Amino acid sequence: MNYKRINTDYLRSVSGGDKTIIIELVDLFREQISEISNDMRALLSRGDLYSLGLLAHKAKSSVAIMGMADLASMLKKFELEGKEGKNKENYESYINRYEKESNEAVSELQDFISTM
Repeated sequence: MNYKRINTDYLRSVSGGDKTIIIELVDLFREQISEISNDMRALLSRGDLYSLGLLAHKAKSSVAIMGMADLASMLKKFELEGKEGKNKENYESYINRYEKESNEAVSELQDFISTM
């Protein structure tokens, strides 16, 4: 099946094709989405932009493991802008995109696991 958000070839390569490892990675990813999202919103509301940039880095690593290269690239941009306090008007849309695409990826990941 063709997936819009995830790269199954990359996921297979980082896990060695081990379904148990993939399931563990997906569970961790799923747990991190709401935690990271909530923390991003809290940091944004407090104006702690440097910490927001650091958190975007953590999110980037998480989505990269799922093979989500486009979202990882956006999060890299968010990381750099946050650390420098630049382009603050974009931060809300970055967070919204992270939430939307990550949640869509979870659905795809569940489908992928069920077909392994």
